[in-house]
Amino acid sequence: MGEIVNLRQVKKQRAKAAAAQAAAENRVRHGRTGATRQVERMEAERQKAVLDGAKKDDPR
Repeated sequence: MGEIVNLRQVKKQRAKAAAAQAAAENRVRHGRTGATRQVERMEAERQKAVLDGAKKDDPR
């Protein structure tokens, strides 16, 4: 005789595995961490501040 399985549980396990696979692909595709994004955002703000500080007033 074969092994008795609960089809509902098997279906849920397959769905969970598919979701985990999709999440792994998305992590690779969009692979920046929150800390990396924050560092890049802070660097952009710093560069903007440096450029704004170097602007000359219009002498008109």
